[in-house]
Amino acid sequence: MSGNHQTLALLLFSAFIAVTLGITSWVSHNRHGSAEEFYVGGRLFSPMENGFAIAGDYMSAASFLGISGLIALFGYDGMLYSVGFLVAWLVVLFLVAELVRNCGRFTLADVIASRMRERPVRIASGTSSVTVSLLYLVAQMVGAGSLVALLLGGTSEAARSWTVIGVGALMVIYVSLGGMRATTWIQIVKAVLLMAGAIVMTVLVLTRFHGDFNQLLNTAAERSGHGKDFLSPGLKYGGNWTARLDFISLGLALVLGTAGLPHILARFYTVPTARAARRSVVWSIGLIGSFYLMTIVLGFGAAAVVGTDEVRKSSAAGNTAVPLLALNLGGGAGSTGGTVLFAVVAAVAFATILAVVAGITLASSASVAHDLYASLRRRHARQRSEVAVARLAAAGIGVAAIALGLLARDLNVAFLVGLAFAVAASANLPVLLYSLFWRNFTTRGAVWSVYGGLIPAMLLVVLSPVVSGSPEALFPGVDFHVFPLQNPGLVSIPLGFLAGWIGTATSAEPPDAARHAETEVRALTGAGAV
Repeated sequence: MSGNHQTLALLLFSAFIAVTLGITSWVSHNRHGSAEEFYVGGRLFSPMENGFAIAGDYMSAASFLGISGLIALFGYDGMLYSVGFLVAWLVVLFLVAELVRNCGRFTLADVIASRMRERPVRIASGTSSVTVSLLYLVAQMVGAGSLVALLLGGTSEAARSWTVIGVGALMVIYVSLGGMRATTWIQIVKAVLLMAGAIVMTVLVLTRFHGDFNQLLNTAAERSGHGKDFLSPGLKYGGNWTARLDFISLGLALVLGTAGLPHILARFYTVPTARAARRSVVWSIGLIGSFYLMTIVLGFGAAAVVGTDEVRKSSAAGNTAVPLLALNLGGGAGSTGGTVLFAVVAAVAFATILAVVAGITLASSASVAHDLYASLRRRHARQRSEVAVARLAAAGIGVAAIALGLLARDLNVAFLVGLAFAVAASANLPVLLYSLFWRNFTTRGAVWSVYGGLIPAMLLVVLSPVVSGSPEALFPGVDFHVFPLQNPGLVSIPLGFLAGWIGTATSAEPPDAARHAETEVRALTGAGAV
């Protein structure tokens, strides 16, 4: 990239960082330091504000960079991510949002512990939440590294490494100083910027093809090197039965995983009532649905305008398709329009990454402090020390995310998020649904359900082609993979549900009918909700 690209994009990066640090500083001087303030912003956000924040939390680097890149590389098969991410919100709206808001206080474990023995349930759920959050954070770090590497010419490994470290440091500052209130406003600002950027890019792509979507698809197919196969299923997931099963596994993970993501569930606690939580989801579905429709246009636009080979040459995983598309739509390398549009898109993508990592870090640090740490302390000594522990946990999680982000920097960000969704769907969703809807569910069933989904999911990822045995693997030089699928969801999600049922069936502890009845009334009516 030319010096003009670098200078302008870096100025825009700096402006966003300055604004968000200003928000964080302002919030840190206008709060009373309670756990409720730190974890959920005092529950003072309106449904519209929370809807924008949820959209900002959900429309991650995987959405903006990864999905468009996969569509540019694999056409029809890449659209599975757009469809899966969007359909997942129906599960959240109809099964989870209102009930979680009524039953919980700060974290997923609050919902489960409302009718179980607290300590084992909180330890299991907290462990799972931190694991899912770390996997999701890695994807954002990889996206940040790819973006800045492209900005600086695509050759600087040092630049990618320092970018990952810088993003990690910023996310720790946002969370430890500003808590949920600062994180929410950063996400709202980011959602507005991302929607505006996507709309401008989509209009420019459609204008390039005179509004003829058919011409756009045909041109994309021609420049993809795959011809009409580019517009048909099977290019990535149809070569053999293993690929088809991977397709099913990924679809299950995407559709079921959202309802188990800790940072998404935490957003339902930031509004005052369950009705507001439900309306927040409606707002977010409108924004997210519009955005994912635009990613389809951007993905096929990148294939048609830039060319699949050029996208792959810049980033084998396709993570730089949208910035390259912006450069071409603006007039190409060296042009003023190309420089400005590329810089704006790069800055918006960077803003996306910063906002999402702040939300995930806050949710995972809340799990560490409120679930893992607090379960080892006496209740009356918790609240003030919990917030201090949460701030320390944010720093520790930041360090872990940086290390893993440096390791996984050559993988597609949407693919990495698919793994996080698989673990969330395997470990968190079964125990959540059982707790809300199964009268006879027990503490042993809850603990077994979490570990029965979490451990197989992580083990299958380690033994899959993602880690070894293929040129794109984390460790391409070795081969110890025995599990053929890249996404473990097809196996690990049923195992999570099965483990919860077996644990309950073999439990000597009778289910607590009174606490279940209390939880059911609270979930459905909101009576007694915090």
